[in-house]
Amino acid sequence: MMGTEDTPGGKAHPDAQDSQPSVFHSIKFFVLCHSLLQLTQLMISGYLKSSISTVEKRFGLSSQTSGLLAAFNEVGNTALIVFVSYFGSRVHRPRLIGCGAVLVALAGLLMALPHFLSEPYRYDHTSPDMPQDFKTSLCLPPTSALAPTPAPANGSCSSYEEARHLSLVGIMFAAQTLLGVGCVPIQPFGISYIDDFAHNSNSPLYLGILFAVTLMGPGLAYGLGSFMLRLYVDVDRMPEGGISLTLKDPRWVGAWWLGFLISAGAVALAATPYFFFPREMPKENHEFRVQRKVSVVGASPVSKGEDPPSEQSPGESSGKQDGLARIAPDLTVIQFIEVFPRVLLRTLQHPVFLLVVLSQVCTSSMVAGVATFLPKFLEHQFSITASYANLLIGCLSIPVAIVGILLGGILVKRLHLGPIHCGTLCLLGSLFCLILSLPLFFLGCPTHQIAGIIRQPGSQPELEMFPDCMEPCSCPSDGFNPVCDPRRSVEYLTPCHAGCTSWAAQEALDKSQVFYTNCSCVAGGSPVPAGSCDSACSHLVLPFMLLASLSMAVGSITQTPSFMLILRGVKKEDKSLAVGIQFMLLRVLAWIPSPVIHGSAIDTTCVHWAQSCGRRAVCRYYDHDLLRYRFIGLQFFFKTGSLACFALILAILRQQDKEEATKAATPGPALQQPLLVSGTEKKPEESRV
Repeated sequence: MMGTEDTPGGKAHPDAQDSQPSVFHSIKFFVLCHSLLQLTQLMISGYLKSSISTVEKRFGLSSQTSGLLAAFNEVGNTALIVFVSYFGSRVHRPRLIGCGAVLVALAGLLMALPHFLSEPYRYDHTSPDMPQDFKTSLCLPPTSALAPTPAPANGSCSSYEEARHLSLVGIMFAAQTLLGVGCVPIQPFGISYIDDFAHNSNSPLYLGILFAVTLMGPGLAYGLGSFMLRLYVDVDRMPEGGISLTLKDPRWVGAWWLGFLISAGAVALAATPYFFFPREMPKENHEFRVQRKVSVVGASPVSKGEDPPSEQSPGESSGKQDGLARIAPDLTVIQFIEVFPRVLLRTLQHPVFLLVVLSQVCTSSMVAGVATFLPKFLEHQFSITASYANLLIGCLSIPVAIVGILLGGILVKRLHLGPIHCGTLCLLGSLFCLILSLPLFFLGCPTHQIAGIIRQPGSQPELEMFPDCMEPCSCPSDGFNPVCDPRRSVEYLTPCHAGCTSWAAQEALDKSQVFYTNCSCVAGGSPVPAGSCDSACSHLVLPFMLLASLSMAVGSITQTPSFMLILRGVKKEDKSLAVGIQFMLLRVLAWIPSPVIHGSAIDTTCVHWAQSCGRRAVCRYYDHDLLRYRFIGLQFFFKTGSLACFALILAILRQQDKEEATKAATPGPALQQPLLVSGTEKKPEESRV
């Protein structure tokens, strides 16, 4: 491995390689390819979050189930990420990255498969291949031949229909698991490959470029979701008469599946070059390749300013390599599994490391909940479209968070912050993040009145409590075609529930607006337009997003200094494993449970559930105030936990600093001080050996 057998073309002399350089033997080209791959991989990972409310409506899922679906890719990832350090030095890393990317692309195709296996989307009681029949929503006497009958799909389903629904949802869970498995080798193997074959002075630049490009992935995912959700879900199989839905209609379902196909194609293209990269390539600028394995553990922290290269003596480098060898290269798989728990417990005994990980668990729990359900929260809280909600997040929140992360790294590097100052920066960032989130509790829209469901504060939602005016009607209990009485700002589930007996269409500006007339439940029987009532405070969404984005930016400043506390809080030979344990704990304690917790909290604020196959399906109406208090309250809880952890970290670091200062001041008389000092200098050397 250290000779010439794995060099490109089998050429032994580096000058021969320079005479005919290949693009696949350039670490710069690898950095470009890996930046694009991680960009597209995060696009496909984040796209589901941008369309979570649409998937809920399409397949009748609760927020708890959709949160579990969004987190399920972390299950496959967590199950295998531990073995990356074991296989890292034994495999052809570029090819394994390419194979992982192929699995990610297949997962994207599998996520879109339920669209093609399911029946066309039905937003009313008409047949699937026919346009909407407005008469099915009217108030008609029970004896009328035109009286609608409840759709059997929403009442009770056959075993085949129920099994089909479960299989479609199961396909999406399987796709998310496959996505997690495919993501396992991409980032760790790519970073170590760059760190191995880049010049020591160029490695920080390459990794910085990689992370900067990668961070744009979630923003592009929300942008793609914003565009795709403007297209109707069955854009590939539109009924002959078209559809009468608009983007603002709560029954609108966008083309959620199309974004997965586009992202999967992008990942497949980005994966192609990895099958042509060599297992090893010449060290950039012909550096000694014997330093390569050492850099797997030590170079990344060095590149971030953690330890100056001049302080790394050959003895220390050998110690680092031996530290890694103790846990991976010289062990079998069984031995690695047996030794890993002991190394894990040893690492968790560091109080600073443990507290930093707990603070990052709180922060990651907050980020996971916001990334998954913020689009849905904005959509319901401010009565905006899913497309507009994704546009706001992609254009505001994501870029501002990136700026915060970069600012934190610049402050650490330019100010040469030590552990105590890093802890202080983290504490201040968490404190101001918490303060800026307080006004969010009061920025929102009240719940508009919905006849028979939301009548007054504190009342229990009862579907049977409609006014007497619609008693002669035969209204389906599961119907949903909302209309609004603009004079009283009262919304009705269907025109039937408003007592409307006829309808009319008005053409204006190439758009058809449907009005329902002769409505006995509306004052004066005036016509009511189709669709939900407009919110009087939708304009508050921009101040809300600006304040939330500013809070995210301030909180993101803590990312780099908290990571440096981990690198500086453990032994040098444990740094690589400590980072791996950190990401494993973040997945297990934050990224997997947090979306489920947020989804469950959102479900508790629902006041009207749709029914499908005799079971509770998607929520149609939420209590806006309760939704805001619980969603923002969860964010506030996690931010408070992170602040408390950083306060404890700073207290411990100051105590350790005082103890070190006390030890330095304890030598005896001046005549014995040189001897004592020399003795204290020898003890660490002996203990390290």
